[in-house]
Amino acid sequence: MDGAEPVATGLSGMAEANAIGRDGASGAASNTINGGVFFHAVIQGRDITVQLPPQVTPALSALPPASGTFTGREEQVERLLEGLAPGRGQRKAPLLAAVAGMAGVGKTELVVQTATRALKEPGWFPGGVLFVDMFGYDRERRLPPDHALDGLLRALGMPGEHIPDGLQDRTRLYRSVLAAFAEQGRRILVVIDNASDEEQARPLLPTDGTTAALLTSRHTLDVDARLHDLDVLDVRSSIELLNQALHNALGPGDTRVQDEPEHAKAIARLCAGLPLALRIAAALLADAPKRPLVSLALALEAEHRRLDRLRREERAVRAAFDLSHQHLGHQQARLFRLLSLNPGDDLSTESAANLADDDLYEVEGLLQDLARAHLLEPAHVWGRWRFHDLVRLYADEKGRLHADSDERNVARSRLFAYYQTTAEAASTHLDTRRGTPSACFPDRDGALAWLDAERPNLIATVTAAPQFGLQKTSFDLADALTRYLHDCYAFDDWVTVTTTALAICREFDDRCGEAVALNQLGLAFAGLRRFGEAIDAHDKAAIVYRGLGDRDGEAGALTNLGSALTGLRRFDDAITAHTQAVTIFRETGDGQREGHALSNLGITLNELRRFDDALIAYTQAAAIFNKTGNRQDAAHALNNAGGVLTELRQFERAIEYHAAAATIFRTHCDRHSEALALNNLGRALVGLRQFDQAINAHAKAAAIYGEVGDRHREGIALNNHGLALVEVGRFGEAIDAYTQAAAIFRESSDRHGESQALNNLGRPLGEMGRLSEAVDAHTRAAAIYHDLGDRHREGLALHNLGATLMKAERFKEAIDVQTKALTIFRETGDRHLEGLALHNLSNALLSTGQFKKAIDARTKALTIFRETGNHP
Repeated sequence: MDGAEPVATGLSGMAEANAIGRDGASGAASNTINGGVFFHAVIQGRDITVQLPPQVTPALSALPPASGTFTGREEQVERLLEGLAPGRGQRKAPLLAAVAGMAGVGKTELVVQTATRALKEPGWFPGGVLFVDMFGYDRERRLPPDHALDGLLRALGMPGEHIPDGLQDRTRLYRSVLAAFAEQGRRILVVIDNASDEEQARPLLPTDGTTAALLTSRHTLDVDARLHDLDVLDVRSSIELLNQALHNALGPGDTRVQDEPEHAKAIARLCAGLPLALRIAAALLADAPKRPLVSLALALEAEHRRLDRLRREERAVRAAFDLSHQHLGHQQARLFRLLSLNPGDDLSTESAANLADDDLYEVEGLLQDLARAHLLEPAHVWGRWRFHDLVRLYADEKGRLHADSDERNVARSRLFAYYQTTAEAASTHLDTRRGTPSACFPDRDGALAWLDAERPNLIATVTAAPQFGLQKTSFDLADALTRYLHDCYAFDDWVTVTTTALAICREFDDRCGEAVALNQLGLAFAGLRRFGEAIDAHDKAAIVYRGLGDRDGEAGALTNLGSALTGLRRFDDAITAHTQAVTIFRETGDGQREGHALSNLGITLNELRRFDDALIAYTQAAAIFNKTGNRQDAAHALNNAGGVLTELRQFERAIEYHAAAATIFRTHCDRHSEALALNNLGRALVGLRQFDQAINAHAKAAAIYGEVGDRHREGIALNNHGLALVEVGRFGEAIDAYTQAAAIFRESSDRHGESQALNNLGRPLGEMGRLSEAVDAHTRAAAIYHDLGDRHREGLALHNLGATLMKAERFKEAIDVQTKALTIFRETGDRHLEGLALHNLSNALLSTGQFKKAIDARTKALTIFRETGNHP
């Protein structure tokens, strides 16, 4: 017949369209169609026979099966489900969700799991689900949108003869069918997997406002969808995925993951949380049930073979990455390969521009292209970028294959040179000896911010450059980083770069450079409290300098040697080294460095409790620094002198010195030195019983040390903070401060500091009635001091232990302990503490009824108190 014929699309479970002939009652022509979804005109009239297409059951259950091994994605599933629930009122999420992520990250599995759960929800998708894999990154199998629509329309029950040819017409018909299903309460979920671009995806998206869709792509697509970027799994979820996969393949009897937790963790780390890699690893283990996890972990350790070994039959990590790489344009692909040359974990846009030798904004656009393709990840700070570990290996592998066309070696040299020259420019803002501050940075803060951001790359460049014949770049960069690494207390990194510089100097027989490197290495070791290694390095440096006839260099190495010897509490040897250094500097007329040697000598004398001698050394150093106009070093000398004055109980002068030093340090933005002065100021304030001010000073000092990363001195400040807190009865806070301090000292292998914190910890524990804990703390402190040979502080710990034992009414033990403390105080000549020990001993003797001995001890104590002017 002429005109369009009626088309009925039937669904399983829906009323089928019917055409009925003559009405027997009236004889009039009739054409009745009930139910169904209709498209085109329906023509009615006499002698018209309506030929409907045969009934076709729609293929609305083509969703791939959800894997039984799925973990670590519950939050993402819940977020996707939020956008799929029916009902338009108060909707919080759009009906279209686009899941993007790198190859192998589990995008398909996530949407399949989500769709499976959504289909089980009553009333959500009674019409079923449409699923299509667009193969967007496979050049051979890529599905054009018009072909995809043909398949989707057929799945919806549309006969082939009614499917139009053009993309536009197919899109209109497809969307009309979805809308009609929705109107009749047969809402459908559409899942479009693996689309490569907007052109491939957009024609398949529903537009009726009711039908929901899930879309996956390796690119972040602009299709007006709620975007979900899928990241790799964390370590815990990675291990669980391994375990689930093995149980799924071999049953719960496979306990390798539980039996080898460290090796399971290693496999998770080497697979870098990528589900595809983890599933391949699990399949390899399932193939060989007797294979231990350690075997696979060792096999994956070799970076150059890791991608080869992460494959099994048709599945391979490299093959997945290949499809993404092939999809890139020429410029993006070249930059992608070159980025693997960066030695650190991330890099800035500026570094990438130098690497590619291209315009900054042009490279920024290319980087964003790579990020949209999920071959590169934006770091936590805008303008920085990072690779997934396995993608980095793949990029490096491809880079080696394209080394000539990419000019790979030239690019590497260009990047390393950029790091070196920019670090040198930054260092001019930190070290006045390097000349006028460079205009590359607006100020010191700008230079420090760049150095902080690039530090991992700079350290890695120093160590990597020599293997590419760039020894000079490595050495110059190491030299440029010296002041920065020293000032920010990055001693581990300083050891790394200085060790590299030392090796280069020895390779080229540069004896002068070798001496400098040895001296700096010693300072770095001392910063790590590895004093034995520091002593060895400084001793060797002094020998080299002496052989070169460099007297100033030799003296510098000697005073640094003295400081390292002080760290090992070899005080006599330290005094000898410092004194030799002072003598040489005086002979050569180097007043500035003479002042430094005198300050170091003062520190050693202070440790020996030779306070008068220490004060003389500090005062001489301060005079020299003031004469040369070096305010910061003068402030250090003042600060140290104030510490001695506190020991001499001249608290007012000490406070004056520390406050002046803190002001100078603050003016010069020297945060670490400011903390030093504040900590010492707090000690002096405690001496004057100005406890609230002392608590504030110590808290500020500890906070600054925490900010700059000086853990050891943070422990010192916390220890002093606890002392002030105890004085105002804030015992719980004091216990916390001492406990933290003891842990820090233990972590940094400072047994002396640990014992000090433990000794102090005993008092607030005792005040809070936790007497057994207090006894334990004092006992441990005394034992450590005894092992270290520190008789004075051993006596203090025993004295405090005796007082705690008295509280616990363990009087006989208290008498024994106080007698030992008294003996030590007499040996060390500390009359004030001798009097206190006698006083406490008298109380213990009275408690046991030994009245004559008690009176004798009390009489001697009172005599000492009168002599010293101090009372308990």
